[in-house]
Amino acid sequence: MNQIQDVVKAYYGETLKGSADLRTDACTTEGAPPPHVSAALAAVHDEVAAKYYGCGLAIPAALEGLKVLDLGCGAGRDVFALAKLVGPNGHVTGVDMTDEQLEVARAHEAWHAERFGYDAPNTRFVKGELEKLGELDLAPGSFDLIISNCVINLCTDKPEVFRQAHRLLKPGGELYFSDVYADRRVPEALVNDPVLYGECLSGALYWGDYQSIATASGFTDPRVISHRRLAIIDPQLKAKVEPIRFASVTARLMKLEGLDAACEDYGQAVIYKGGVEGMERVFVLDAEHEIEAGRVFPVCGNTRAMLMDTRFAPYFEVVGDGQTHYGLFPGCAAPDVFAETMTDSSPAPVGGCC
Repeated sequence: MNQIQDVVKAYYGETLKGSADLRTDACTTEGAPPPHVSAALAAVHDEVAAKYYGCGLAIPAALEGLKVLDLGCGAGRDVFALAKLVGPNGHVTGVDMTDEQLEVARAHEAWHAERFGYDAPNTRFVKGELEKLGELDLAPGSFDLIISNCVINLCTDKPEVFRQAHRLLKPGGELYFSDVYADRRVPEALVNDPVLYGECLSGALYWGDYQSIATASGFTDPRVISHRRLAIIDPQLKAKVEPIRFASVTARLMKLEGLDAACEDYGQAVIYKGGVEGMERVFVLDAEHEIEAGRVFPVCGNTRAMLMDTRFAPYFEVVGDGQTHYGLFPGCAAPDVFAETMTDSSPAPVGGCC
């Protein structure tokens, strides 16, 4: 194991005793989740919840019956919340390399199964490094959903993590994850700082590199769900990293064949029929697509595929046969993840950005 991985294991296994020991707000979550997700999180054992170090909410919608993989699961907070949300017919596997965290997670499997009313745990914890997912007992194409919560930035071979995630997903599956990014490439001297690395700062990918890596791994058209600028609480750490800006971003990457490199217009629209728990009135695909139930909402070809070639298909109908190409979809723009705040969260206009 290399030096950086040793640092990460020591920081999360020994240095941090709980979330109060953190020196930045990277590992915090803004905003309240939907009520059913809040209830699932509240059902997690206190000892597990106290060792949560995520930077966002890596729990998407429509989870019933899914097979889920959590990369860098730690003590298992998200694993156990997901175990409740996928139900007894679903299953959640967590992967982590830190013995101390896995010990806590495994010690509480039976407790959570009993609390949820299951005959047996629908969870599994695997020890391993995310850079070596290909060597673990994980079958290719076997997961509907892969999540990760502020962990990929700690990995030393980030492109390999994305490649392996793509390999492990079923067609139409998704990688839905929160992580920390920088507005420029972080200098090597800062990368080697153990505290900065453990606090999810100096291992952060440059945002432009992330988009290139994701696309090269097979995830065409990466989407942003939410984003926020990070505040660095400790003045010494802040002085070290300035003027670099950092952002916490929750994103979704879909495993779909045949997506266009850009947002192309095929004269189609979708209508959200409702029915997704927590999104009864408005379905949020990403930061640029908040689709009101019953409303005819024009979409590009990629967005149509993300809705109709995935687990979301039962909740939508399509208008238009998509046989005619009309050029680029109008108004496309990616959000500035390093802006001080997110843009207005009201529903996007009809024909809005892809």
